[in-house]
Amino acid sequence: MSVPDWVRDAIFYQIFPDRFANGDLSNDPPNVQRWGSPPTLRGFQGGDLQGVIQRFDYLLNLGVTALYLNPIFQATSNHRYNTTDYFRIDPKLGNMGDFNTFLDLAHRHRVRVILDGVFNHCGRGFFAFNDVMENQEQSPYRDWFYLEGFPVNAYRGDDDPNYRAWWQIKSLPKFKTDNPAVRRYLMDVARYWIEQGADGWRLDVPNEIDDDDFWAEFRATVKGVNPEAYLVGEIWNVDARWVGPSHFDGLMNYPLRDEILEFLAKRTTKATVFLKRVSSILDAYPREHVFAHYLPLGSHDTRRLKTVCRGNMARVRLAFLVQFCLPGAPAIYYGDEIGLEGEKDPDCRRAFPSDPKAWDHDLLKFVKRLISLRHLLQPLREGDFQSIIADDQANICAFGRVLGDQAVALVINASDNSQDMDLTTDILGWGEGEVISEALGDGVHRVAKGRIVLRLPRDGAILLHNCRIT
Repeated sequence: MSVPDWVRDAIFYQIFPDRFANGDLSNDPPNVQRWGSPPTLRGFQGGDLQGVIQRFDYLLNLGVTALYLNPIFQATSNHRYNTTDYFRIDPKLGNMGDFNTFLDLAHRHRVRVILDGVFNHCGRGFFAFNDVMENQEQSPYRDWFYLEGFPVNAYRGDDDPNYRAWWQIKSLPKFKTDNPAVRRYLMDVARYWIEQGADGWRLDVPNEIDDDDFWAEFRATVKGVNPEAYLVGEIWNVDARWVGPSHFDGLMNYPLRDEILEFLAKRTTKATVFLKRVSSILDAYPREHVFAHYLPLGSHDTRRLKTVCRGNMARVRLAFLVQFCLPGAPAIYYGDEIGLEGEKDPDCRRAFPSDPKAWDHDLLKFVKRLISLRHLLQPLREGDFQSIIADDQANICAFGRVLGDQAVALVINASDNSQDMDLTTDILGWGEGEVISEALGDGVHRVAKGRIVLRLPRDGAILLHNCRIT
């Protein structure tokens, strides 16, 4: 039940299925919106599994090695966090044949597929809750939910529901997961999709499931089918109790994302604070779990990267660069690599532009280069994090990733002016006279008196390494 080795080498790509690509017009709802319409809470734009299949060459060319799909099971919303049937692919996305074709294609190219698991709550159309609404007190499923009175009010008026629901939203009744029948059902779901070939689960709001031993049983169930399956929890704060043998391999590292954006995009923190907070977040977890965290810059729940950076593409590139140099599996939210914009949901769930003329090809080329470097430079995947230097007045800092006698160093200039900097190299293990290469350019530097002299571009960085590239 250890952390899967493959995760530390992974490059994730998150797909919101209704908005990535429409590959099968026949499964579109009759009121489908025009592709690229402003996203709404209720509208569908027709994205599906065939769309992912047809755009798979794009994903391979990008260099990603793992896909995280927002929920794909039958539901009534475009986000599908209100599941009505956990054992059925939503017909608007395709069918089981489409899923198997997609999964086979991914595995043939050594790409892992992680599914989104929503086990804290379901949709009103879920069979057990539907039975409660039909039969009220006489329902055999009344103990599957936290009912506070009858008749169950799931639709009428604007008043709060008389049952527990996620954030008191009537369409999301909360499961009573200490009920053995509920637990058996959900464990069957967890087991079934791993048996079908899924490579793991991203677990939605796991901290809201009251009985903590649920996740220990969940982990044992999944790992019993596939010990290499990856379990990642949606935890928004720093809390080490959520990783380990009773919980998850890694977490969605939103705290690290926040520090990157506060320092580089919003410029609300200084260099010393950035390095101190990054070190604190990483030090909070055992080493194997640090490398298994899922590290995003955006998701279906956040403003998009370009929007946070207010369209400043130098800062967008710098944020991507820092993300790819920190411990954890870097994750790209679909469209961020081509400069897609969006405010908080539902706006951050815009359709991926089907016309390449709408893409930022310079940014796409840069992200591809970062992915390539992550594959080539082993310390970026496995090296220990080392703070090197920070200067608040200049707002520059440097950190390294050290793995034996190989190391990389990222020197960051989060200011509006180009600046000179002397980088000390002893912590990196770089010896006197050693030649150090720039990973994003042709420059080379020689260590002299324990230092390398650098000229840093504004809103930019220099990535140095002494790695053996095979």
